[in-house]
Amino acid sequence: MTASNPGSLKVRARTNQVVDHHYDDAKPGKPLYLLIPGGLIALASLALEIFIAYQAFLNESIPQDTGTLLMLLLAPFYIGGVFLFSYGYELYDLPRALRDTVIIVFITVAAVAIIAVLFVALGAMGEGKSSSSRSSSRSESSSSGGGVSSGGSGGGFSRGGSFSNVGPIFLGGIGGPTQTVTREVVREVPVAPPKPQPITCPYCGRAYVPAENKYACPNCGGATPDDLRAQSESQLNPPPS
Repeated sequence: MTASNPGSLKVRARTNQVVDHHYDDAKPGKPLYLLIPGGLIALASLALEIFIAYQAFLNESIPQDTGTLLMLLLAPFYIGGVFLFSYGYELYDLPRALRDTVIIVFITVAAVAIIAVLFVALGAMGEGKSSSSRSSSRSESSSSGGGVSSGGSGGGFSRGGSFSNVGPIFLGGIGGPTQTVTREVVREVPVAPPKPQPITCPYCGRAYVPAENKYACPNCGGATPDDLRAQSESQLNPPPS
């Protein structure tokens, strides 16, 4: 390879040759008009390919099938941009431009495939860590709640022998199912008889308890009327509830 025609791998020398060719009016063609737009199209397409691969395989903001389809649709633009760049870079040498295009596209496809596989692997690792943390949290919750606990909103006792409803009791062991048992406890509470209430004598106006004075007023000796006597007896013997 002569110094006037450097090889494709000598990037600096070849780029200077392309620039000189572009501004030399004696030579045909303007290779920078192909090299610069082609390079920009190729870079923009490649950036979109990587972005779509990230969104589809790692971030999962779009379905993987949709991401793959979009990447395939962008592939012709990338290949076309690479070909324009190579055609200008090789100074309109079609065989060399096709060779460069194949090499660059092959390397890029391999790089994108590696990036996609890494994205999938990183996403799977993230899901595995989150699922393991959720499993450990559930196991800790089940172990802490595996004992016996009791309580309830209806746990008070009512007068007169009513029942008290003890809340659910959770029974369970490590590794076994949790069972809920509800028990009702009935406790009889003794109720003291009501005290006799005094009445007022209709004859002299004195208050006295008929049962304690043989149903006669201790002041005037008047007998307790039947209605007041019945009222006093009903206080001593209330009807069953």
